[in-house]
Amino acid sequence: MGFADTAFRAFMQGHVNFYKATGGRFAGKRLLLLTTTGRKTGKLRVSPLMRIEDGDNYLVAASVGGAPRNPGWFHNLQENPLVQVQVGHTIENRRARITRGEERDRLWQKFVEARRQFADYQERTERTIPVVVLEPTHNPPA
Repeated sequence: MGFADTAFRAFMQGHVNFYKATGGRFAGKRLLLLTTTGRKTGKLRVSPLMRIEDGDNYLVAASVGGAPRNPGWFHNLQENPLVQVQVGHTIENRRARITRGEERDRLWQKFVEARRQFADYQERTERTIPVVVLEPTHNPPA
């Protein structure tokens, strides 16, 4: 792992720690903590992400600022769609569903409307940035 990867992980861990300490209040942004199971290690991985609320569902985008590859958390939930989500001090189990086609395009617009930077992210990359729906499972967290 190079310096850039190590620095990025430390930066993200700082966000996670800050989120837990403040209950998710950060510069007016709507964030959540997404916990996935590592597809290679089986370890729990926590990622702070911007969220959009859509009824009972949360939406997250695998944008990584327009990077050429999808983030690790996205690959993890492809392998195991059962995730845990923390919003504020509330922790819930959810099922991740990757959107496609017209549904993806419609939900992507919600990100662009919420923050113009998302349009810039899509312009920076050749990949189509995935939109993931985090649906309630109605199972209490372990």
